[in-house]
Amino acid sequence: MSDEKDLQQLKREAAERAKQLAKERLAAKQAAEQAKQTEPTLEQEDDVALAKKKAAAAAKAKAAAAKAKNADVAEQKEETPSPNQPYLDKYVKVIEEHLGKDVLENAYINRLSKDVPTLVVKKDTYFKVAEFLKYNEQLSFDYLSELHGTDFQTHMEVYVHLYSYKNRQSVALKVKIDRDNPVIDSLVPLWPGANWPECEAYDLLGIRFEGHPQLIRIFLGENWVGYPLRKDYEPYDMEG
Repeated sequence: MSDEKDLQQLKREAAERAKQLAKERLAAKQAAEQAKQTEPTLEQEDDVALAKKKAAAAAKAKAAAAKAKNADVAEQKEETPSPNQPYLDKYVKVIEEHLGKDVLENAYINRLSKDVPTLVVKKDTYFKVAEFLKYNEQLSFDYLSELHGTDFQTHMEVYVHLYSYKNRQSVALKVKIDRDNPVIDSLVPLWPGANWPECEAYDLLGIRFEGHPQLIRIFLGENWVGYPLRKDYEPYDMEG
């Protein structure tokens, strides 16, 4: 009896193992079929790649169209005469008639600054042209609204913005000066409002304005070493 029971127990265990193995095989088969269904076919992969290429081409074409449009707008703006061109022509004509054609280095409309008519003068004609802009009856630029200096490394530049209340017109006056010896005439005798802006340009850039009544450093003090707005400025270490 004992041998018969052992045999039956072995049969039951074998049957259970067979059932378990069958379940595992079925689960593996189902997983394989599911993976096969979710895995893209070569044809599907080709479609995805093609869609990506089309999207990239469309984006590139859109960017090119936008660039071309911006270029057209810029070109159109350049081709379109500035409303201030007649004013610039007037200033140049009056100046050349009274002071000669050699006092200006250049004259143009500054598109990047509200189309302001801009006159570039020589260093030795800077004060003479400025004086003419103020006192000539046709021009009458009686108000100085801005004056500042800029370091371009190869040279320095003084920029002056003037306004005529009589004519309701603006003009910019620019002059290039030597960076190693930045000296230019002061405009304080013409416009007292140039006093502090010239002191600021002296303080931060080292530009000296001849004829200024009291050229002083207004921010940093006379003991400060160097000029912070110069491109090669290096702070002086008092403790070093």
